Amino acid sequence: MTYKLIISEETELDIEDAFEWYIIRNPQLGSKFVRAIDTAISRIGNNPFAYPKIQRQSRRILLHRFPYSLLCTINEEENLISIIGCFHSKRDPKILNDRI
Repeated sequence: MTYKLIISEETELDIEDAFEWYIIRNPQLGSKFVRAIDTAISRIGNNPFAYPKIQRQSRRILLHRFPYSLLCTINEEENLISIIGCFHSKRDPKILNDRI
């Protein structure tokens, strides 16, 4: 089944903040981080149910080489995947409650 993918504005800001942090430390890390995000989004689109559920109905996909996760929700009725956050693994997961 094909799903439409939507990335929330909050997620875009999360990604931008992390990208800026990495690019300041090493410009190559910034581009590698963005590639890791792109790969994870592609994997979510290809097989959204392969990832574990956390907090209610959201699912988490870990990024390769970076301590970040993408969080998404799936609406099967509308064939829609919403990427609701990009979080560092050390952040408090309770922050997600407002986004779900």
